[in-house]
Amino acid sequence: YVQLVESGAGSVQAGGSLRLSCVVSGMPVTALSMCWFRQGRGKSRENVASVDKLGEPFTSAAARDRFTVTKDNVKNTLILQMNKLRFDDTDMYYCAAREGSAAWLDAEKYDYWGQGIQVTVSS
Repeated sequence: YVQLVESGAGSVQAGGSLRLSCVVSGMPVTALSMCWFRQGRGKSRENVASVDKLGEPFTSAAARDRFTVTKDNVKNTLILQMNKLRFDDTDMYYCAAREGSAAWLDAEKYDYWGQGIQVTVSS
């Protein structure tokens, strides 16, 4: 049984940084493709950044050059380092995982989800 627990929620001013962590239990991250999604009220979940089973990262256009996603195999954790935060990055952020080798962009492809954490950026 795979469990995902996110941490790192917070409020920052525009231009600041936050580091989100997603600790995985029940399976090694090396066996999982993982993704960070975000969702605002009334909106669908949006892919932010993902890492496939082999550790190859992908970052969405909205996050490119600002966010970095990595797997820490020792701590069994998925990390999202967010720099140069903007007001429109304000959202609930969710960690997701699937056992397949591909890190799909669609939320429905993922089997395991964290509880979600709030990121708030003030202008």
